[in-house]
Amino acid sequence: MSETLRLAQQLIARRSLTPADDGCLDIIGARLAPLGFSLEKMRCGEVDNLWARRGNAGPLLCFAGHTDVVPTGPLDKWDSDPFTPEVRDGMLYGRGASDMKGPLAAFITAIEKFVAGYPQHPGSIAVLLTSDEEGVAVDGTVRVVEALRERNELLDYCIVAEPTSVAKTGDTIKNGRRGSLSGALTVKGVQGHIAYPHLLKNPIHLAAPAIAELAATAWDNGNEYFPPTSWQISNIHGGTGATNVVPGTLEILFNFRFSTASTVEGLKDKVRAILDRHGLEYDLRWELSGKPYLTPRGNLVGAVSDAIREVTGLTTELSTSGGTSDGRFIAGICPQVIELGPLNATIHKINECVAVADLDALSEIYYLTLRKLLTGMVSSHT
Repeated sequence: MSETLRLAQQLIARRSLTPADDGCLDIIGARLAPLGFSLEKMRCGEVDNLWARRGNAGPLLCFAGHTDVVPTGPLDKWDSDPFTPEVRDGMLYGRGASDMKGPLAAFITAIEKFVAGYPQHPGSIAVLLTSDEEGVAVDGTVRVVEALRERNELLDYCIVAEPTSVAKTGDTIKNGRRGSLSGALTVKGVQGHIAYPHLLKNPIHLAAPAIAELAATAWDNGNEYFPPTSWQISNIHGGTGATNVVPGTLEILFNFRFSTASTVEGLKDKVRAILDRHGLEYDLRWELSGKPYLTPRGNLVGAVSDAIREVTGLTTELSTSGGTSDGRFIAGICPQVIELGPLNATIHKINECVAVADLDALSEIYYLTLRKLLTGMVSSHT
């Protein structure tokens, strides 16, 4: 049994349903402290966070992730207890095997191997962990980033251990994510009896042309790394439940997934312009979950790509698809952020699993990345 598998099993055995950590950070801290890491726990509300650092010089390479997991779903649907890690036919089963206790174990063993081989390495290594990534994500990584920013402790490189691979481990890395901007729109009308249309204003009818224009609008054309920004309605509600009453309001929830080709204020201005052009009376509330971020080709992408090629023979693809991650917070204090992890085929599902061989390969990829970035053994990439 490899050390990566052993540690992954230890972590999976902890029932760390978000926002609980259930001792995972203590397990990881016990591995890092003997390596010379200073450990700083940050408890925020019900959330446990850890900032661990070895060294004071630059460049600073950080591994980031989360110890919390999503609920298991019906236990009787699992082939084995989701918190009793089990290896069957070369696959490690358990909640968090892929997202992301397996990858956490891989980067810890990679750090151990690197420090053993390069105890006086240049630069610094850090680990940033939270128990609040799968939940509301308000007291987790964002709080650690705020604390680091206040004391001007900035990162040079960061690898988030999200499961990014599609068919084979290492075939895809995320070098950015789209932003997420949500709106809660209330269109106002005049409620009344449906038989007297001259005495009422139907907000559904009034909003329909504006909705059609919003749905048809090209917000931007995207760019080399991002697809065009999308606007989607997620919920719409109007009515009293009666068939003979026109409602007084129409409520619409919508979301932008937007690229670096658009700005938050630009999108807001365009929405308001469309609503105003259609003469609507409305209230509109906004919520920004995260701005888009992008890491172009450079030292970090180059080092990770080279490491993947050396370990797996694959030429990795860069992608900005999918939802948001804690990378959106880290990008505020780090110019180069990527996500790299195992296959994402079973994440959040019944019988979540990861190939044991993939965990060992991932540990080696993380190790080679450390060596390339902190000892100067990286190819030149532009």
